[in-house]
This record gives sequence, structure tokens and C-alpha cells, in this order.
Amino acid sequence: MTFQLNRRAIAILDGALASAHHLGVAIHHTADGVRVIDCGVKVPGSEEAGLVLARTALAGLATLWIEPACTPPLPSMSGLQPSADPWNGLCPWDVVAVESDSPVAACLASQYAGWKVAEGKYFAMASGPVRAAIGREDLYDAIGLRERPAVAVGLLESSKLPPDEVCRKLATDAGVAPEALTLLVARTASRAGTLQVIARSLETALHKLHDLHFDLTRLRRGMGRAPLAPVPEPADDLEAIGRTNDAILYGGSVVIEVSGDDAGLTALAGKMVSSASASYGQPFRRLFEQAGYDFYKLDPALFAPAAVELVNVDSGVRHIAGSMAPDVLRASFGDVPTP
Repeated sequence: MTFQLNRRAIAILDGALASAHHLGVAIHHTADGVRVIDCGVKVPGSEEAGLVLARTALAGLATLWIEPACTPPLPSMSGLQPSADPWNGLCPWDVVAVESDSPVAACLASQYAGWKVAEGKYFAMASGPVRAAIGREDLYDAIGLRERPAVAVGLLESSKLPPDEVCRKLATDAGVAPEALTLLVARTASRAGTLQVIARSLETALHKLHDLHFDLTRLRRGMGRAPLAPVPEPADDLEAIGRTNDAILYGGSVVIEVSGDDAGLTALAGKMVSSASASYGQPFRRLFEQAGYDFYKLDPALFAPAAVELVNVDSGVRHIAGSMAPDVLRASFGDVPTP
């Protein structure tokens, strides 16, 4: 199936930018013509800008919304819901929810932060459908969905706006003219940057399935929820990285419809949650410090949602694993009213 991820993303983005003054973003163009949209580096941005970032990253193939704190989950448009609210309606933080009927294309081919941009002194984590245009990740050998678009859209998680030479190289790597490339940039310690990272609860579960060598063609649809972490004040990207990871590792819940045998799905669910890691139980920033700030020294099993429900579409059986860890989240996020 051809999804035209970049074309879909640019349509989502251009529609949102019709009211850019409400988003708190700033639009620049490099000397070569690359459009750079500052969503939270030199400008404050907003949660609305974060939703635009997340929807663009998902290439418009998912629905996103924010649920108020201390309320039961809102009904999803598709009707896909967990068998029970893992927070019992008492999550003390707003919740970022996402659902998709095309989760592999939306989350893995587009949204996943699959590679680093490291040029000279500039560093960013890159995501969005430009990845499918560049196609350098081994992941695409498994899922397909590489494309050669006329326009390309990428997200950069960075505390700095990209220099012209980085923008030029990304356009070249994506095979598009510089004026056909759009880059959205936000630091993690911004309202938009924090939200777009926490919108990755479903993506985290799908990437875990890929790591576990699950046949991704058996996926039907999925949804995820994770608490919206407060942005550190003053801005501190290291603290924000800790909080956004904790939101998913200790507060993320995912429901995925799959086909297959129930015995295999029971075992699989138990491997898909963060509590399967020996490192589980400490705030991410503490673990990151212990690892010398090297992601590759962390236990890969940790990168998973807190709770998972696999729904077998053939049998109707639900396979449930994991649970919320509110004490860890409070240690990470700071004081909040106890529900």
C-alpha cells in the first residue's frame, strides 16, 4: 500500500499554519529556501503547536487529543478502548491520547525518531516522514514504505535551529529541492516538544513488537495514552528528556488489535511492558545518569509502555500486562495534588 506520507504531512501542516499566529511558532527560510518552523527553540510554542508536530509526524494517519486530568478516558472515534481505565479515572495529569487504523505506517514509517542528525556542532533527533524519503534505516527493510516524494517534512528535536548546511544536506539526502523541504524544530523542554514526544506511546509499543520479531502484518489498529509531563522551569532539556520518557515507561497504556494464537499473545504481552526490564522502578533521568548519558548503555527492555493490552481479533481474548507507577511519576514530575 502506498501512503504518500510526506504529501499527507505537508497537507496537515499547511492547513495548521493558516493560523500560525495562534500556535506561537516562527517561520524562517534558509538561503537555499528550506522552510524551518521554530515550534519551541527561540519561541515559546504551545500545546497546540505540539499537537501539530505530532499530527505531522504521524503523517495525518492518526487521531490525537488531550484528556483532562482526573477524568475517565474519553471515547475513541474507533471505539478501541482498554478493558478498564488503568488510572481508575484518577490520573492527576492531562493525558495525550493517540489512535491509528494504520499504525505501522503512522508510527514506524513516519513518527519514530529513528536516527540522529549530527553535523559539526549541531545535534538533533530526527523523526517524521522525511525518514521514509531518506530511507537509510534498516527498519524500512522490514516494513517497506520507503518513498520518493516531491516534498518532504521532518521534525528535529533540538535546542538549536539547524544551520543552513544541515538543512541543505537533509534536502539532498531526501532527494528533494531545498524549497520542497520543511523542518519543524522544538527542544524537549518546550510545551510543543514535550507533547510531541509523549504522543509516542503507541509508537513505543509498536517498536517493541518489532524488536521482539513480531509479524507486523498481524497488526490491525491501536491506541495509546500517556500523561502530559510538566515542562521544567527554567527550561532543562535533560530534565525534560527524563520526564517524557517516564511518562511512557511508567504511565503509558496501549491497546493494540492483532491476529494470532492466544498462547503466543499472552507471552508476548508480558515482554512488551517496561516492568520486564531489570532497570524498572527508577526515574529515567537517574538511570540515564548512571549510564553516563549514553542511551545505548541502558537496558533496551526498559523502552516500553507501562501497560499493554493485546486484543486478539480472531478470538476476542484480551491479553493484559503491566500497570501504572504513579509514585515514580510523582518523583519525576514533581508535586501534584494526590487524586
